[in-house]
Amino acid sequence: MPFDFQNDTAFTGDQKRTNYHAGLSAEQAVARQYCDAGAVVLETRWRGRCGEIDLILSDRGRVVFVEVKKSRTHAQALQRLTPRQVGRILLSAEDYLGRCPTGSLTESRLDVALVDAQGTIEILPNASMML
Repeated sequence: MPFDFQNDTAFTGDQKRTNYHAGLSAEQAVARQYCDAGAVVLETRWRGRCGEIDLILSDRGRVVFVEVKKSRTHAQALQRLTPRQVGRILLSAEDYLGRCPTGSLTESRLDVALVDAQGTIEILPNASMML
């Protein structure tokens, strides 16, 4: 499933809508891939005090936080993930874990899912250890 991308920073209303829907499609495709592997979606676009987490899943008793990045290539998608953004995601993940019965002792990880223009998904598991 191809996605439509725009690189110009001066988006029109139509371009913003297209990018928004492309992002939703990418997130849905990533969620399907995790579910096909046995995970269960707990939350989509969950907002914590520090920011949004695209997907939160349960996978074999572990909470998996997923940041979905889309671009023409996987390399370009990865370049869109900034250290500041990773920090906000991790703070939001802490916020979410604080609501779990075992709190920060809950087994968890942060994955990054890269989606290219052809809809091919590459998942970087436990990405916070690599970034």
